[in-house]
Amino acid sequence: MAVRWVTGFLDTPSRVAEPFWAAVTGWSLSPRRGGGAFATLVPGSGDACLRVQVVGGGRAGAHVDLHVDDVGEAAAGAVAAGAVVTFAEPGLVVLRSPAGIGFCLVSWRGESVRPVPVRWPGGQCSVVDQVCLDVPDAAYEREARFWAAVTGWQLRASDLPEFSYLQRPAGMAVRLLLQRVGAGPAGAHVDLACDDVEAEVARHVGCGAVVVRRVPGDWTTLADPVGREYCVTGRSPFPA
Repeated sequence: MAVRWVTGFLDTPSRVAEPFWAAVTGWSLSPRRGGGAFATLVPGSGDACLRVQVVGGGRAGAHVDLHVDDVGEAAAGAVAAGAVVTFAEPGLVVLRSPAGIGFCLVSWRGESVRPVPVRWPGGQCSVVDQVCLDVPDAAYEREARFWAAVTGWQLRASDLPEFSYLQRPAGMAVRLLLQRVGAGPAGAHVDLACDDVEAEVARHVGCGAVVVRRVPGDWTTLADPVGREYCVTGRSPFPA
């Protein structure tokens, strides 16, 4: 299957963190849909690649939507690669990867323009540009092969041994990173790219985030107002 677009989803038991995400991205919340459960963070230019969802309970988290031409065909391919379907309706199939990471296949609506990074008063630029798939060590090799098969994107090694990534097509707003998390639970989190990590982290803290850990020169992990972790990275917000 051809993945036409990728969207990150923030899954939260309530709406309490949504103003925070609007503030740190600089994107506006759309009118709600789906009985009030869903909204889109709409960039000032380009196509949306981040949405919010109110879920029934549990911890706040994240997942990824893969936008495809034929949802049924893509779902069959994902199942053949090792996924399990947990819900299906016209235009949407919800699945779990072999490691247990939830994701969705949805119909492509023509999205193709990457959002332009926002320049902030401090001078730095930032943009949401990545969903990191957090994978226990024991499941990592199979999981990496699975995501390469499902997306059709080439799996590439990172400079750090605990990471690998899928080479996204030119113009794709969100890339997929895979991270080894030891014996930790499988899941996903959102990352932002920026050209000044310290300034960007300070801005996020001013919006209500809490610093969890710093990796000088690379990234900082923060928690949003509901405790959901995400990262601000020093990757260029203007990829080639």
